[in-house]
Amino acid sequence: MDKMWAGRFSKETDSGVNAFNSSISFDGRMYRNDIAGSIAHATMLGEAGIISKEDSAEIIKGLQSILADLEIGRLDFDLTAEDVHMFVEAELTKRLGDVGKRLHTSRSRNDQVAVDIRLYLRSETEAIRELLKKLINVLCDTAEKHSDTIMPGYTHLQRAQPITFGHHLMAYAQMFLRDIGRLDDTNKRMNVCPLGSGALAGTTYPIDRFMTSKLLGFTEPMANSLDGVSDRDFCIELASAISTIMMHLSRFSEEIILWCSWEFKFIELDDAFATGSSIMPQKKNPDVAELVRGKAARVFGDNVTLLTMMKGLPLAYNKDMQEDKEAIFDAIDNVKLCISTFTPMLETMTVNKENMRNAAARGFINATDCADYLVKKGMPFRDAYKITGGLVAECIAKNTTLEELPLDCYKAKTELFDEGVYDAINLENCVKCRTSYGGPAPESVINQIKYVRERI
Repeated sequence: MDKMWAGRFSKETDSGVNAFNSSISFDGRMYRNDIAGSIAHATMLGEAGIISKEDSAEIIKGLQSILADLEIGRLDFDLTAEDVHMFVEAELTKRLGDVGKRLHTSRSRNDQVAVDIRLYLRSETEAIRELLKKLINVLCDTAEKHSDTIMPGYTHLQRAQPITFGHHLMAYAQMFLRDIGRLDDTNKRMNVCPLGSGALAGTTYPIDRFMTSKLLGFTEPMANSLDGVSDRDFCIELASAISTIMMHLSRFSEEIILWCSWEFKFIELDDAFATGSSIMPQKKNPDVAELVRGKAARVFGDNVTLLTMMKGLPLAYNKDMQEDKEAIFDAIDNVKLCISTFTPMLETMTVNKENMRNAAARGFINATDCADYLVKKGMPFRDAYKITGGLVAECIAKNTTLEELPLDCYKAKTELFDEGVYDAINLENCVKCRTSYGGPAPESVINQIKYVRERI
């Protein structure tokens, strides 16, 4: 394919440089966005009288036919083209001749690629948002079924206090809800239009940037043409938001991996979302969760790639910025793949309530409730804390639990203890009494579910 910019040069580009310089192998995915941007540009050129309305209409028709042919597979990408923009324009010129050559009037590939990637990322951001909503709905549905399923809550990976499985799941629902908020915030700053910025300094043609902005669904044109072509903050911001999503998925995956081990056995993954071993016939491996955990590192790398790429670039456009696409596309592809695989894995897992309840019973996680029992009878908390710690030590020495410890042992510490202590340290009561806002009581979990559902 002849280079659109060949007029300045007296010899052919080295074939190795052509391959090195080309981006169509990865930016070809933006063809719909490129054609949409070109249709808006052609519409504006005609309305502004920069080209005739007849030429504008013919260009639009030609672009629509290229889009249709690409969609049905009648037209294949020319992999010798430098990028998707050159491919579309060359195909248009092949079909329309001189009329097709008028399309690029008053624009540059610099503002063209800037608008293409914003359009593409805007669409992908919405797709990620919808996947998160599905995941949150599964979390809410599962939490509702297990609003009273007792399990140990942990700090330092040590059993700490009794909670419910529903409460635990809703913590992740809150994380993913914040992730949706981050995507929405990113989209606000992404949704401004660079088209019309030209190469860097605008144009002498009487273009209407507000028209093209409106036609493409942007809130407004970018206010500075240098910034319009050189800004990639939105890529970095989206990659950061995606990295946070992946961090949340990775934390959740770590717990899934622990929970389905024989040491915990809180859950069992469906056979469709686990794998076996080539040598150990007994194995059922949580490979989906492990891969999500691994892919988080990859996405973090994409985020760092974008930051590092941009940190030393002078204004305005530099070819380094071609590297933005593979990094942000990889982050998008992986987060979508991870969420869409993680969600049904979560939906189909089996929860072992009894194992969760047994683990909660063996960790002295009702010790705080024992201390609170004394506080409610007038004892200062620090004194109650010390007495309860002594009782726990006594239980360990006697290989028993607070529930099984005789009342005489309690009374030996303080006469404030009576039979009511056993109700206070009953795990079900411990959970039900934690009615503070956001707590693990079943009614609180149901309220949390309602809160989240209202927001998605």
